[in-house]
Amino acid sequence: MTIKVGDEFPQVQLKYIPFDKSNPDACTSPQILDTKKDFAGKKVLLIGVPGAFSPTCSVQHLPAYVTKASEIKGKGVDKIVCVSGNDFFVMSAWGKEEGVQDKIIMAGDANGELGRATGLSLDLTKVAMGPVRLTRFVAIIDNGKVAHLSIEPDPTDVTVTGADNVISAL
Repeated sequence: MTIKVGDEFPQVQLKYIPFDKSNPDACTSPQILDTKKDFAGKKVLLIGVPGAFSPTCSVQHLPAYVTKASEIKGKGVDKIVCVSGNDFFVMSAWGKEEGVQDKIIMAGDANGELGRATGLSLDLTKVAMGPVRLTRFVAIIDNGKVAHLSIEPDPTDVTVTGADNVISAL
């Protein structure tokens, strides 16, 4: 069953490599992002994408969030998290390629735990991307509860999950 507005966001542990301002090219030890602990008392924008470095994600989706991160945070968002079915090393490399720096936490869900826990999983075996991917979505999680959820009807497009739509929802 897919989560919906008003639901408690499930507890999942995602891994990410934090951005190091003093050494931007460093690949430091991965950190755990616990959705229960780290989302408590905060407003979090969670951006789910099928795959790092994929054309739609890299050209149409993530760049607008990087550009508008301060505007989004200015509307009361404490954290912006982008998560994909890739591992945390790939997400870190993609973040570096896209100039994310510390604007967005780039987290991996390589084992598909978030997708299964939220019902937002997508099987992309037919296009050789594997059975454990996230569909394209955005969620605003306010103090552990889903306050807004938009799921892209076609995961190869960006309409309802674009940055401008999220800014309007905030």
